[in-house]
Amino acid sequence: MRKWGRIITSIILMMLLGQPVVARAKWHIYHQKSSALVDYHRSRMRVVNDRKVQYKKVPKRYAHMSKSSTIHEIKATQGRRATFKTRYLLPNPGKNGQRWGNPQSIAISKNRIMSVVYCPTNLKNKGRIVQFDLNRLDQAGVIEDPASLQTVFVKHKGRYSQDQKTLQHAIKVGPLFTTGHGQSLAYNFKTHGLYMWRDCEKRARVPVNKWGYIQHINAKSLRPDRLIRFRLRSHGLSVPGGHTLAFDGAGNAYFWANPGFGGYIYKGHIGKKHVTFRLTRQILKHIPGTRIQSMGYNPVRKRLYLISDGSIASFSSAKLKGRGHLTNRSFDYSAFTPKREFEGLAYDQKGHAYLLVNHQPEVLVANRSY
Repeated sequence: MRKWGRIITSIILMMLLGQPVVARAKWHIYHQKSSALVDYHRSRMRVVNDRKVQYKKVPKRYAHMSKSSTIHEIKATQGRRATFKTRYLLPNPGKNGQRWGNPQSIAISKNRIMSVVYCPTNLKNKGRIVQFDLNRLDQAGVIEDPASLQTVFVKHKGRYSQDQKTLQHAIKVGPLFTTGHGQSLAYNFKTHGLYMWRDCEKRARVPVNKWGYIQHINAKSLRPDRLIRFRLRSHGLSVPGGHTLAFDGAGNAYFWANPGFGGYIYKGHIGKKHVTFRLTRQILKHIPGTRIQSMGYNPVRKRLYLISDGSIASFSSAKLKGRGHLTNRSFDYSAFTPKREFEGLAYDQKGHAYLLVNHQPEVLVANRSY
């Protein structure tokens, strides 16, 4: 009877989380009883005057790119120099005429498989993962003709061309599942797994509850195969979970937040059944912008990146060890134009930077080490 009780409880929770109950699906839910937030003491926090970082307000209107084969450039106008140039104009529409919606996050695996989370605007807290084999796309000439990928699912006279079919074989479209806001997909450089928060919202930036949910993505099904449910609370601090996620080369997990008086950086570990995070003991006086959009990690430069719209700050991950050693000199900062919505920044194993932007979805690549 106890076994059936646990099964029924799991089914009810799956329904509450928006996860379809399918008999053949291998889906594991782990309930962490202990708090996932450890070693937090408000008195030990110190403020870092990272004045090199400039606060950039979210634009009243984003720059919308027309659907064309135009190659775009996004240049740094302040701080560390870099130019991002169009590499992949993402499919529009999607497979079978699907409206995939807004791209929210990006991750790139060691074998150059690019995963993008799409969240349709008409489906609250739901989305899908679409994977692109960059090696196959590059071999097929997409770099020279980015528009060929944008129109890969557009038939001509009722048929797909052979070139389109070749590109379609490099694209894998996952099913819909409960993603939450969807901007936290991240690749673990140590375990080679994909993870993301399930950060469901009542409305924009208002979580449905104070629980944290981390889900592991199955590489074959492109949907979660396990989820850890936990609380982040300690000594009067209670965090509903993260909206961003990044992993370093040692497998440490990170996310950042703005409680209203500076940037908080959390560092931790995500296991199979258990999660721990600690609030690093440094409050960033300056954050890069209004919207917390993403977090990235460069495995070559070993730096963490805080991404807002048109604004990126970074620092060495080693400076978070122990009590932390960040100073203003630790930071790089760049402000960009035009007013594009920066959805995510991902790095491959060689340290190449891939920037995901919205309003005609595309991925741009930096022209230098960034």
